[in-house]
Amino acid sequence: MHMMAESVEQALLKVVDANTGIDLVSSKTVRQIKTDGNDVSVFIALPYPAKSQWKTLEKQIVDALQDIPGIGHISVSISTAIKAHKVQGTLKPMPNIRNIIAVASGKGGVGKSTVATNLALALSKEGANVGILDADLYGPSQPIMLGLTGRPESSDGQTVDPLGKYGIQLMSIGLMINPDEPVIWRAPVATQALIQLLEKTNWQNLDYLIIDMPPGTGDIQLTLSQRIPVTGAVIVTTPQDIALSDAQKGLVMFDKVNIPVLGIIENMSLHICSHCGHAETIFGEGGARKLSETYGVEILGELPLQLSIREQSDAGIPPVVADPDSDVSRIFMNMARRLGVRISQKARDMSSRLPGVVVENT
Repeated sequence: MHMMAESVEQALLKVVDANTGIDLVSSKTVRQIKTDGNDVSVFIALPYPAKSQWKTLEKQIVDALQDIPGIGHISVSISTAIKAHKVQGTLKPMPNIRNIIAVASGKGGVGKSTVATNLALALSKEGANVGILDADLYGPSQPIMLGLTGRPESSDGQTVDPLGKYGIQLMSIGLMINPDEPVIWRAPVATQALIQLLEKTNWQNLDYLIIDMPPGTGDIQLTLSQRIPVTGAVIVTTPQDIALSDAQKGLVMFDKVNIPVLGIIENMSLHICSHCGHAETIFGEGGARKLSETYGVEILGELPLQLSIREQSDAGIPPVVADPDSDVSRIFMNMARRLGVRISQKARDMSSRLPGVVVENT
């Protein structure tokens, strides 16, 4: 190795990624070091989306390299390189979706769809290609939250194109039916419809597909967990005892079907008065912490119960888009990065690299 390149690598060993606590060399995020005389170019590929932190990381790298004697111009290039990760059982990731994340709750009314929408938007803002599959067939709310109307189109009569909004892709049964009519299907029909929605949609090169799961742990949830290749799940709960009891059932269900729970999000952690700013834990407190400690699952974040979240979601302009600099948006961006990091630390999917075994009779 060129002497200058060697000095650069030594210096990069001291640059610790704040999101992982690991230096850039050991974590294999340094893709290439190029030298031209004393000028140096460093190429970094992060395995999770964190675009909002690139400038800070670039400064960290430049500061570390400036101490090298005789170094000339320093150029830093950062990119996102999200890989497919291992899924449950004998399933394989879908060819056009690297990671599927199930966003679930044991019971309805905990704000799961709001969380799913804003998490997807935050992951996209951090530099990932993201889609949402609205799997809540009986109460599809994603079209309302994203302010989407219109029917998906089909170019071949076999598959449909997702609708796009705010840089993410969406497919929902709510786009296919009259929004005023209820879906009246038995569980096997609903499950089949959902799998078709997933498989017959022309998802475009997704890093993450967020599935907004129906609430509960019944037949539909169990079948989906067994038939759809999922990288991991996120459980949404409130601090209320009854919600936590149902969230616990969700944790156990995913454990039974070998899907890792990547984290818990506690919604409505505390109420913030829109007039005076007074904060009050009207649903209790510390519930998600208990779950986290019992099951060894990380809390990705805690969200307030705030009027603006409901108003913006109902208006079809979610908080992350409507007010990107708000505290709520910052919480979602932090959660998105933590989720991306958790996924990047999981085992990689190697099925696409391994040649199939061919048995021939000779």
